[in-house]
Amino acid sequence: LKTGFLKWKPDYDSAATEYGKAAVAFKNAKQFDQAREACLREAEAHENNKAYLFIDCSFFQEADYIPLAVALQEMQRLPEAVQLIEKASMMYLENGTPDTAAIALERAGKLIENVSPEKAVQLYQQAASVFENEERLRQALEMLGKASRLLVRGRRLDEAALSLQKEKSIYKEIENYPTCYKKTIAQVLVHLHRNDYVAAERCVRESYSIPGFNGSEDCAALEQLLEGYDQQDQDQVSEVCNLPLFKYMDNDYAKLGLTLVVPGGGIKKKSPNAAQDKARGPATAGSHADEEEDEYSGGLC
Repeated sequence: LKTGFLKWKPDYDSAATEYGKAAVAFKNAKQFDQAREACLREAEAHENNKAYLFIDCSFFQEADYIPLAVALQEMQRLPEAVQLIEKASMMYLENGTPDTAAIALERAGKLIENVSPEKAVQLYQQAASVFENEERLRQALEMLGKASRLLVRGRRLDEAALSLQKEKSIYKEIENYPTCYKKTIAQVLVHLHRNDYVAAERCVRESYSIPGFNGSEDCAALEQLLEGYDQQDQDQVSEVCNLPLFKYMDNDYAKLGLTLVVPGGGIKKKSPNAAQDKARGPATAGSHADEEEDEYSGGLC
């Protein structure tokens, strides 16, 4: 890197090579701080040389990614590692390799998901945007799905509702209608946990425009769920949420169904006659007279 009378410009390419060798030696010696510093200097040399093929800390060369990630995790320096990965992804974008940039962001999300779910959501959404811009919609949906589940897990339900709506729109665009039905179920559960019955009902109503939804098992179950919720019938709501259709969704959405409680304590409204019928026993409970309201049912006195 030194310059002199006969050398006017630093040789960044050769310097990067030497820094790379030093980084490997430091890692083999378990001197991870020095290895990190060597990697950063190597990346800076490549950046100054306008060669972005080698990215900060070698995170995305498979041989180097795992030991460095583990080392930084043990050193409790994950935020710093993620910051470097974000910088690397920007370099990939500038260098015209957006797919690699999106993969970098995805791996960063996985790295920090258990430590900072909020940051992981941001990284997954960034990766989804990159994939979507490249018209790789299936990969974008995978990233959005991860973000939606993390938002639900963190009880950030307003953001989860928006994320699920975006997922549903893309699935509709690629004509994957059965998955649209499942996303509608997830949306309804999120809205009901937000205590927004109107939004849940509107979500189902708008889904009638999706081919095959009206008359499907998913539609019937959602209509029954909304009816029970509106009538404050906890028994009906619990019965619907225990259907295989709900129980075998992704765990985060299945938990929303199992923990759904209707407002007002969830006490099923019953007519006064129902309590008297129960007291009389099964012999008279099924009679026609018990089914109709009678103002003298309690006797003239």
